[in-house]
Amino acid sequence: QVRLVESGGGLVQPGGSLSLSCAASESIFTANRMGWYRQAPGKERELVATITYYYNTVYADSVKGRFTISRANAQSTVYLQMNSLEPEDSAVYYCFYRRDSVDYWGQGTQVTVSS
Repeated sequence: QVRLVESGGGLVQPGGSLSLSCAASESIFTANRMGWYRQAPGKERELVATITYYYNTVYADSVKGRFTISRANAQSTVYLQMNSLEPEDSAVYYCFYRRDSVDYWGQGTQVTVSS
């Protein structure tokens, strides 16, 4: 069982920045793909960004140019740097870890963008 713990969420003003972290209980070097989903009240879960074993990255159109996903293998951690935040970015952000066609999920961290 892979355990994932997200952190870094909070309340920020529009235009502000947050950096989310996802710490894994096992080495992320063995993950085929990791990334972040988000879900806002009344909306479907949205794939925000992914990063592969080879550091290829994919972003949702809604966050391109504003968010950056990265990883630090030695720390078993994946990050999501979020800049120019908008109220529409408010959601619970969930980290996932995919290995051998099995997905593992964190419990989520709340991001609220409001003035």
